Amino acid sequence: MWDEKFETMSTDEMQAHQLDALQKTVAWVYERIPFYKKKFDEIGIKPSDVKALEDLGRLPFTVKTDLRDNYPFGLCAVPLNQVVRVHASSGTTGKPITGPYTKEDLAQWCQCMARTMTSAGITKDDIYQNAYGMGLFTGGLGFHQGAETIGCTVIPASSGMTERQITLMRDFGTTAIGCTPSYALTIAEKASDLGVDLRKLPVKVGCFGAEPWTVEMRKEIEERMGIKAREAYGLTELMGPGVAFDCDMQDGWLHVNEDHVMAEIIDPVTEEVLPLGEKGELVFTAIQRRAMPVLRYRTRDITQLKREKCGCGRTLLKMKKVYGRSDDMLIISGVNVFPSQIESILLEMPEVEPQYVLIIRKKGYLDALSVDVEAKPEVYDLGEEKLREVEGKIEARIRGIIGIGVKVRCVPPKSIERSEGKAKRVFDARKL
Repeated sequence: MWDEKFETMSTDEMQAHQLDALQKTVAWVYERIPFYKKKFDEIGIKPSDVKALEDLGRLPFTVKTDLRDNYPFGLCAVPLNQVVRVHASSGTTGKPITGPYTKEDLAQWCQCMARTMTSAGITKDDIYQNAYGMGLFTGGLGFHQGAETIGCTVIPASSGMTERQITLMRDFGTTAIGCTPSYALTIAEKASDLGVDLRKLPVKVGCFGAEPWTVEMRKEIEERMGIKAREAYGLTELMGPGVAFDCDMQDGWLHVNEDHVMAEIIDPVTEEVLPLGEKGELVFTAIQRRAMPVLRYRTRDITQLKREKCGCGRTLLKMKKVYGRSDDMLIISGVNVFPSQIESILLEMPEVEPQYVLIIRKKGYLDALSVDVEAKPEVYDLGEEKLREVEGKIEARIRGIIGIGVKVRCVPPKSIERSEGKAKRVFDARKL
């Protein structure tokens, strides 16, 4: 463990810490951020009304449009001469989400990242190759500073130039790597094309995040690269990666750094706070940040929480691996479908590669879903009859598991665009 005091703290001690930090944060944003003062005044709450952790549920939510409406620094609680760095989301669907940091914020983020990477088994003796994109995206510098905090030898490769990534892994003796899970598969595929067996290199562990991925994809990465694939969860709105992480148990649950962020689960429709164990929308409150400590941020991620001592020894609150996002959920023939469900089924099929896209089209008054997935070269070479057989097998499996009819098309190997960052898996042809 990196910080045994907080990672193994008793529930009573943790909740006392959280209440103190929450009260200070609420007073901080009320005094310094007009957006939150207005929200509090509208519902008739003062910072002094927060007397117990249960009072968190009385506070107003923050949603993504609030951050965009206050772009770039309307939610910043300190003057810019106290801001030492600014990160931002890609802004592909509107104005980007900005994340300003004070020097203290960065120090806290470094600690959260050190916990995340230490839990993955990364130590100061490792050579860490950072293949996350550098720049405004939080992943690149987030993992970089975590690795430096631990004391690793860091290779700031950034994403892209996949052949060079493999050369660096081989020549520099990389023992740990970080990137998006989809890019890990791209690296593995390119290595195979070059005749490089990654399983014979020193690399032993990968720390992956920044996009949804299934247990099946984790196993695929582990098999192709000969490593342990570990998960890091985070959001630009909270700090970046470092919000939650998995451990040696790899039981489908992640540890939340709850001394820095408080987690709730709500019903996404009624907005009612749900008890531990119930599935719903994940909501986070930053309780230690000073530049932009968001309150009750609705992540749109669907998951559940539980509190129990883990087999790894940690007592931190646990969140289930995210099922999907409420705003990514597809409604096909009246059935709610998450892309991750389709991915899990595809990765069960030995005849296809883990490269696919989902395409939504209009069929009469309803939406229809089709799937393009790459056939493995040896399967594609067997011809049309074999491809139709594989397509039928996958269609039957999807219908049996999810209960909807989906048209599957096996496409030629390497015909789907490869990812160097976050993979785009869903294409909406209704808008074309």
